[in-house]
Amino acid sequence: MIEDWIEIGRIVGPHGLHGQLKVYPSSDFPERFLEPGTRWLKRRGQHEPEPVELTFGRDVPGKNLFAIEIEGIEDRDRAEVLRDAVLYVRGDDRPELEEGEFHVMDLVGLEARIASSGKRIGVVADVMSSGNDLLSIELDEPIAAKETSSSRRRFRRKQKVKQPQTHVLVPFVEAIVPVVDVAGGFVAIVPIPGLLDERSAMIREDTPDPQV
Repeated sequence: MIEDWIEIGRIVGPHGLHGQLKVYPSSDFPERFLEPGTRWLKRRGQHEPEPVELTFGRDVPGKNLFAIEIEGIEDRDRAEVLRDAVLYVRGDDRPELEEGEFHVMDLVGLEARIASSGKRIGVVADVMSSGNDLLSIELDEPIAAKETSSSRRRFRRKQKVKQPQTHVLVPFVEAIVPVVDVAGGFVAIVPIPGLLDERSAMIREDTPDPQV
């Protein structure tokens, strides 16, 4: 079953003419793509991963991608067939972590609570990397955007219609997420201003006021 595996990356296409593959990583451990050895690959439409031998891997500078070679994939046509295939390792193949490090799969699904009150606000839906790690929190109660306007300008700033915000992104740093209790099933968050109120859902656009 897929639950027995850890997803480490997705093949996004060929790299060059000689069978190399571009992989977008979903793992923070580069050795998953750099060290030769057995990985498991699930092709589109396939129910279970199949073993493959990774023979070479390198980082693609500035692209957040890896270029890898898999035994038996020797030209661009064979590489193209593997587009959108997913790479896995076994579920028990977990590198040892340093203090303060966590596996993404252990964070997803944890309750998000306010540190000062213990009130639940949602669950961790994803962990995103954008320079710094961010927790994507799916909120129990969506945030409605607040209407704003300015009478001091020639143009009135009119609120653009927007659906309630269902997720917030929380910087995954100790000052804002001081408690990560995997065993207890929750993270505690110290909200920064605007994170969990209508200001985080606010959006403005300049439109001429026909009344002026």
